[in-house]
Amino acid sequence: MSTPVNLITSDFSVAPQLGPDDMEAVAKLGYKSVIINRPDFEGGADQPTAQSVSDAARAAGLRVEYQPVISGQMTTDDVARFAELLQTMPAPVLAYCRSGARCAALYQSATAAG
Repeated sequence: MSTPVNLITSDFSVAPQLGPDDMEAVAKLGYKSVIINRPDFEGGADQPTAQSVSDAARAAGLRVEYQPVISGQMTTDDVARFAELLQTMPAPVLAYCRSGARCAALYQSATAAG
């Protein structure tokens, strides 16, 4: 996996766009779950779809959730759902979007109250 992973805590990391071919490496790094925060086709037709990544993640033994969040338009519902995923998905969790910044912002907002 050539994509850099940014460790936020021992149980949560973020990454820029990942693809189906990355999921085996994600599992080998010890992650148990993946959250996809990048909406399909945000980056154009060449962007891997959430379905293709989800299928590969499940095949690698990972739990995966597709929670698309539009860049710059994070809502309180987005934050609440992200917090719920963090509480219910097996850790460690790796979330990705275009650059990883959106996932980090979701994490910061979701954990700020707790």
